[in-house]
Amino acid sequence: MAMPLRRRADKKQSSHTSNLSRSSSAAQPDFAFDQEIPERPPNRRPQRELPQRYYLTHFREMLDFVREKYVHVFSDEHLRFLKDFDDLDLDAQCLFVRLVNRKGHVFEAEKLRYAEIVDLPGALERLRNVGLADNVTQDDFTALLESLSKDMLIKLLAPHLETVGVKRSWPKAKVLAHARATLPFASYATSGAASSFIVQGRRSELGFLLYLYFGRIEQGVTRFALRDLGLVRTHHFKIDYEARFETREEAQACFFYAQQREKLRTVEDATCRYWAVVAPQWPAVLSDKAEDLRDKLLYELGSRLEKTEDVESALSVYALGNSALCNERLIRLHYARGERDIVRDKLEAMMATPASDLEALFAQDFYLRKFKGKRTSALTDRLRAASVIGVDESYRNAPERGAAEYFRRQGYEAFQSENALWRALFGMLFWEEIYCEKAASIHNAFEHLPETLKSGRFYSAFQERIEDKLALLKDPAKSLPFLLGQLSKHYGTPNGIFRWRPTITDWLSPFLQKAPPEAAISVLREMCKDYVSRKDGFPDLMLWKEDDLRFIEIKTAGDQIRRNQLMQLELLGRAGFKVEVNRIEWIVDPNQIYVVVDVETTGGRATRNRITEIGAVKLQNGQIFDKWQSLINPQQAVPANITRLTGITNAMVAGAPTFAEIADEFEEFMGDAIFVAHNVRFDYSFISEEFRRLDRRFRHPQLCTCASMRKLYQGYKSYSLGNLCRAFNIALDSHHRALCDAEAAAELLLLVNARRLEASSAIECVEA
Repeated sequence: MAMPLRRRADKKQSSHTSNLSRSSSAAQPDFAFDQEIPERPPNRRPQRELPQRYYLTHFREMLDFVREKYVHVFSDEHLRFLKDFDDLDLDAQCLFVRLVNRKGHVFEAEKLRYAEIVDLPGALERLRNVGLADNVTQDDFTALLESLSKDMLIKLLAPHLETVGVKRSWPKAKVLAHARATLPFASYATSGAASSFIVQGRRSELGFLLYLYFGRIEQGVTRFALRDLGLVRTHHFKIDYEARFETREEAQACFFYAQQREKLRTVEDATCRYWAVVAPQWPAVLSDKAEDLRDKLLYELGSRLEKTEDVESALSVYALGNSALCNERLIRLHYARGERDIVRDKLEAMMATPASDLEALFAQDFYLRKFKGKRTSALTDRLRAASVIGVDESYRNAPERGAAEYFRRQGYEAFQSENALWRALFGMLFWEEIYCEKAASIHNAFEHLPETLKSGRFYSAFQERIEDKLALLKDPAKSLPFLLGQLSKHYGTPNGIFRWRPTITDWLSPFLQKAPPEAAISVLREMCKDYVSRKDGFPDLMLWKEDDLRFIEIKTAGDQIRRNQLMQLELLGRAGFKVEVNRIEWIVDPNQIYVVVDVETTGGRATRNRITEIGAVKLQNGQIFDKWQSLINPQQAVPANITRLTGITNAMVAGAPTFAEIADEFEEFMGDAIFVAHNVRFDYSFISEEFRRLDRRFRHPQLCTCASMRKLYQGYKSYSLGNLCRAFNIALDSHHRALCDAEAAAELLLLVNARRLEASSAIECVEA
């Protein structure tokens, strides 16, 4: 039967309008989308130039900030550091900050030449005079060796080549290992190389100041440069930043534990065993932040000790921690040693007063399995009870999307919600409390998550206001305008809660209208009380149809339910939502829609070349039922060799539409279909790159007829489109024209699906 051929239409709908048009088909109030939603910020940020000595400006900005906010935690050493730096001349200050921002802390003096530093030897000498630069010592020797090139290492080893057996053909890693093991520091210290290197001095004082500013271990202030280049976004929520530490003891304890965690990445096993011995003498924790850092360090240290099979040391380390992770490892190790009484007592104590819902889940589950005869875990039970749905195996790399399509064919609207829905709802509803109030405790412009959320004090700090806003959710006529106003007002503002997407409008109104109000309020209240534990693990999909709204967690073969996912599933269920877990069974779905695409281009690289023609055919149930084709003006010359191959000339595309003019129509033709092509990476990369140039995303599951034919029809010398068409008697009258090639690839897809269906039927027979 002759099929109608769609060609270019004149509609030129913007990407933003297109995204909004795909919102829920459910009835929505007229006011829902009256407010203007700003356009999505562009993916590409403008390139900027940095002024001379920008790094010194950034360093002084950091010092001025910590002087203003943290003088109450400075020791005499920190005050002397600040004075000594301030007293330096311009060259010496520039040289020191250059050292700070470079990788490592050992440097070859000859490589420290910068155009703006006029007197390098003098600047270096002045740094030495105040201890901001120094000679390499025994403690710095390993760092020195690691900073050297292979040639320099061999040169340093030259007097020892005969004794240590180093070969110039060795890779650098092997030469370095040999140098670390055999080269004595004394031989370096007495060699001519000793005067060639310097060490950045007073690193502890500087590290503390940087930690006060950033709240984490940083070597320098390069984040400021990234900010000025537009590569790192800072917020403008407030200008009255609060100090993150109230006392010197608290600040020093946090700095100690943060430093130890950083060192743990590279220390030797012997150092880990030593730390286990001295850990009880580590600084006292005087705040929740210090306790959290200590517990993370103890867990990481215990894990390292377990890897070395030093169980006794690991047990002693875990016993010092108060975190759920430390407690779990402690219980598991004691149980592995057969110490059941200890385990029972600890589990009963955890169940009586759990530190968190996650800890309660672990304790109850472990207790039932080890002491009450339960054979499977709660995670396994929930997975085994899951319903099974059949999804076309073309979605193997995108199972959630495949499941969403399955439910759409059941009459549901589907949104891939996961954590995005709840975080966006939380962030928009409580924006002012999170970011605009003094009690929010944001410590600098780089931070996007306030201390109140990190520490679990958010609900207690704003309880009355939180409850007032939660009450809005009882009436969609009030909550929807409020949230759309928040969306319009703050859209695109960087934050640490969620990403701004135009698709927020797709689910917001259906959720507010169909979700049980008290259920939504209950979940958001728990997020307010413990955001860190409740910010992720939510189910993959939100479905709605008429008055039915539910959340679905999707699992495929081999997937497990994580404990935080089970915790969130139980929270949603207790709150009053319909919640399910569905397991996917991969099938060949005859109702699946495919769009087979072929593109002709000006060359082979999507980032440099452009599309000259697109042809596409749409299939379902083994039948082609729609076609689409258009020449494209590539806005660059068509090379002669391409014209010889395809027959497409510059004259043919001169009057053709640009990709921007047909983008909406092609996207509409694709719908939610699977993208199919022969050598799919080539065609998909060109289409997605054209959409990227328009600051739009093009995302579809992909199927390659070339790879599929190679897998399912083995034994052919070539799997090119032309050779396969000859082998299977498929018409290919206008090879290298897009629509003809797409039609031919569609015939290959039918062969692929036929063979896939045979294989699926054979498996079913064996299982039966």
